[in-house]
Amino acid sequence: MCTRIGILLAATAIWIASWTPSHADSTAQPQAMTAPAAVEFLRDYCVDCHDGEGGEAGLDLGSLEKAEQIPLAIQKWNRVADRIADQQMPPIDSDAPSLDQRNAMVDWIRGTIHTAVCDDGVTPGGPMLRRLNRTEYANTVRDLLGIQLNAGHGLPSDGAGGEGFDNAAETLFISPIHAEKYLDAARAALTHAMSDPSDRKSILVSTPSANTSPRDAAEKVIAKFLPRAFRRPVSEQERGQYVDLFEQVYVEDPSFDLAIKFTLEAAMVSPKFLFLWEQPHDEPEPILVSDHELASRLSYFLWASMPDEELMRLADQGKLRDETVLADQIKRMLRSRMDDRGHRRNAKVRAFARSFVEQWLGTRALGREFQPNEAVVGKLNSELLGGMKYEPVFFMEDLLAENRSLLNWIDSDFTYANTSLARHYGVDGTFREQPKYIELPADSHRGGVLGMGAVLAVSSYSHRTSPVLRGKWIMETLLGTAPPPPPPDVPDLEEVVAEDGEKLSLRQRLERHRADPTCASCHSVMDPLGFGLENYDVLGRWRTEVDGMEIDVSGTLPDGTTFAGVAGLKDQLMQRKDAFIRHFTRKMLGYALARQLTNEDQCVVEAISEKVVEDDYRAQTLVLEIVKSVPFQYKSGQEFPSNQDHNDGK
Repeated sequence: MCTRIGILLAATAIWIASWTPSHADSTAQPQAMTAPAAVEFLRDYCVDCHDGEGGEAGLDLGSLEKAEQIPLAIQKWNRVADRIADQQMPPIDSDAPSLDQRNAMVDWIRGTIHTAVCDDGVTPGGPMLRRLNRTEYANTVRDLLGIQLNAGHGLPSDGAGGEGFDNAAETLFISPIHAEKYLDAARAALTHAMSDPSDRKSILVSTPSANTSPRDAAEKVIAKFLPRAFRRPVSEQERGQYVDLFEQVYVEDPSFDLAIKFTLEAAMVSPKFLFLWEQPHDEPEPILVSDHELASRLSYFLWASMPDEELMRLADQGKLRDETVLADQIKRMLRSRMDDRGHRRNAKVRAFARSFVEQWLGTRALGREFQPNEAVVGKLNSELLGGMKYEPVFFMEDLLAENRSLLNWIDSDFTYANTSLARHYGVDGTFREQPKYIELPADSHRGGVLGMGAVLAVSSYSHRTSPVLRGKWIMETLLGTAPPPPPPDVPDLEEVVAEDGEKLSLRQRLERHRADPTCASCHSVMDPLGFGLENYDVLGRWRTEVDGMEIDVSGTLPDGTTFAGVAGLKDQLMQRKDAFIRHFTRKMLGYALARQLTNEDQCVVEAISEKVVEDDYRAQTLVLEIVKSVPFQYKSGQEFPSNQDHNDGK
C-alpha cells in the first residue's frame, strides 16, 4: 500500500512543477546540467538497475558517455525523461535526487533531443490524403452549389484524432454507410440547388438551344463545375470521362436536366471531391505543395471549406505563395464585418472558429453529452444555450478579425452575449437573440475564458460544480499539462457531516477527501485551481454562498503561492502566459495540419510561439506563421530519413 501511494505521489511531481513559474520567468535560475553531470546522475541513481544487456526492462543507461548518443535513440530517451520527470525513476525506496536535480536532468535530456531534431531541419508530413469531415463536407457543398442547406446533416459523426480534432487524417476513413449517405446527400443538395433559379443559373452555365447541342452544353457545365469540385485544374481526359457519362445517360433518357444532374452527382461522390488529395512524388527530398494544394490547405484551415474564386485565381497565376500576397489573403479570409449593432458577419470564419474552439475548449458537449440537471439549476432555454455556446466562438472570431492579443483568452475587457446570456450574467443593455460585442466594466466577473458560462458548465457535474474537474480542465486545456489518471479504487466524494452533525461545505468535504494520501497527490494541485472558480455555479452564474455557507475561493498552489478567486487565478495564468501560448500554438498547428504532431513539429511550435510573443501575442501572427511553416508549405517524398526516431510523435 505504501509503495502504491508513493508512486501516486511521485507521478504528480512534474505535473505539480508545471505550476511553479518557469525558469525563464524566475529571478533565481537553477544551474543548467552539463553532459558530465548528466552521466554522473545516471551512475548515481539509475545504473544499479539499468546497466548492460541485462538491465531491467532491457534498458541500458550505463553506456551513456556523451550527449551525441541521445539522438541515436530518441524514443528511448524520451521515455527515460518521462520516467525521471514523474518520479517513477529512481524507485521510491532508493536514493533519490533533489527536485532541482531531477528537473535539470529532464531539461538536459529534452533539450539535447530538441537541439538534435531541430538543427537537422524539419521534415514535413507526406502528401495530404484524407476525407472531408462532416463539417467540411457540408461547407464545401454549400459553397460549391451556393445553397444554404446542411448537406452533411445525415452523415455519421467524426471522432477526434491527432491533436484532439475531428479533421485528423488518421480517423477519417470511409465506411459502407458513408458511400450510401454521400449519394443521398449529393442528390438532395443538387435537387435543392436546381429548384432555385439563381443557384440553377450559376450551375447550368449552358443549356441546349438552337446553336448548342446537349453535348456541347454539358461540356461547358462540366468544364466549370469539375475544377471547383476537385479544387484544382482538371485534365481534358477527366472532363471527357464525365461528358461520356452524360451522353450515356442522355441516350437512355433524353432529358438534359436528368443527365447533367446525374453527371454532377457522380462528380460529388468521386474521391476527388470527397478527399483532400495531393499529388505524391517519388524523390526523397521534401518539395513545396502546388499552388492549388496550398489554396486547399489554406481554405480548409481557415474556412473548413473549399477555396473561393480569388484563391483559385491566385493559384492559377502562381502568385499565392508570394509572402505579401499570402499575408493579404489571410487578412481577407479572416475579415469579419461588425455591423452597427455589434453583430459579426462572416459565416466562413465562424465555421473555423466554431470547429476549433468547441473542440479545444470541450464546449461542443454542452446540450449534448452535458445536460444540466434541471431540478438543481433550472431549465436551460434554447436562447441561453445558444448564447453560451456561441460566446467563445464569436470571441475567437473577434480575436482573428481584429488581430487582437491571444492573451484575451486569459483575461479581456469584452465578450459577446445575446439577450438571455446578458441577463444570465447581469449585464445591462439592449440585446437580441444573436450575440453581440459588449464592453465589460472594470469590476466585471467576466472577461476571458474562465468567465464563460459554457466552459464553466462542461467543467462541472450536471448537478453541482466540481473544483476537481475545473482544475483539471485548466491544466489540460489552457496549459497542456494533463494530470496522471486516478487510481482504479479511488473513493467517491460522499456527503460528509461533521461530528456535531453540521453539514460540511464542498470545500471541507474535498479537504477530508484528500486527507487520504492516495487522493492528496492529485487533489493538492487540482482543487486550489477549481476553488478559484467556485463563485460560478454549474451554469456560470455568479454566487457568493452555497446552502447558506459563504464560499471560500482562496487557493494555495504547490509552490506556496496563494491567490483568491477568479481574478487571482487569472493573474497566475498571466504569469504563465508563454506556456499558454505554446500550448495554444500546438493545438492550432495540429488543427491546421490535420494530423498528430511529431517531435520535429515541436520545433515548429517553439519557433512560431517565439514569433507570436515578439508580436505582442497577435492572433493573425499565429495564423500567418503557421501558414508559412515548413510542415504547412511542404510535403515529403516517398523515402524517409533513416533515423525514424525523429518522427516518433510523442
